[in-house]
Amino acid sequence: MKYSILYSILTVMLTLWGSCTSKSVNSEAERKRPVPALVSAPLGEGFKDYWYQGKAELSTYTVEQERYGEMRSAEQVNIFVTEDFSASKQVKLDDPGKAGADRVPVLKLNALRRFHTGIYDYTLMQSVFTPVDGKPSLKATYSVIDWCGQVFSQFNRRENGYQARLFSYFESEGDPDVRLEHAMLEDELWTRLRINPATLPTGKVTLIPSPFFFRFRHIPYQKYDADVTVNTTGKESDLLVTYSTVPRSLSIRYETAFPHRILGWEETDNGRVLSKGVLKSSIMTDYWSRHDNASENLRDSLKLVF
Repeated sequence: MKYSILYSILTVMLTLWGSCTSKSVNSEAERKRPVPALVSAPLGEGFKDYWYQGKAELSTYTVEQERYGEMRSAEQVNIFVTEDFSASKQVKLDDPGKAGADRVPVLKLNALRRFHTGIYDYTLMQSVFTPVDGKPSLKATYSVIDWCGQVFSQFNRRENGYQARLFSYFESEGDPDVRLEHAMLEDELWTRLRINPATLPTGKVTLIPSPFFFRFRHIPYQKYDADVTVNTTGKESDLLVTYSTVPRSLSIRYETAFPHRILGWEETDNGRVLSKGVLKSSIMTDYWSRHDNASENLRDSLKLVF
């Protein structure tokens, strides 16, 4: 009887040990799985002259935005500018000259979209920081502000993917902190095509859709398989993203020739247009020093409405 009990205990212990060992091996294999391949390509001709002249590119777009089942008139401003980033802290460097190897030159996109829903308004903003050497984006942040409250999320680059944190005022969403490995940001496509379209991944790619897609659907952050294609017709090119298991697609039109300005886009959800933008105006300026009243005429140059 005593030996029978000891045998049973030993059997259970061996079973549990085998299960834990198997899980550890699988986790190790998962950690070592290669990340999606990104093509490394030299900076295009004229890149430094255009992006390092001490100015930012400001572009405005007329936008149609769906919200609550209706289309809304909206406006978006895309601000592309280069800056020096900290690889370790993933913030803009105060003193790049002292940063040494921690300094990473990036192309930053700040995109702001504004629209009204009945009596109240929405402001969406995203920031994406992509190294100009073709490596994965180091960071991306997103905010949704309306009269109900504010929601903020941040994606930080880790070894094989991204750590995604969401801060929401909705009880059902809470403040999750998740790891999305072996995937790249969909919003990195916007900055990557501006750096050099040759670095765009094509074919089967694992992507993390724009957090605004998750925000409006109120679903957790996830990664999905997608097909990415680039079609060029003369002076214009079209980047098309089609997801395999989620009803989302994104098309970005841009100039084939450098500096590859974004001419417009269309994103669909379940076959319906979620947003659609068309370029209105584009200028190069050091906007951070144009904060006096005399500089308000630049808003006219950008054809700003909101």
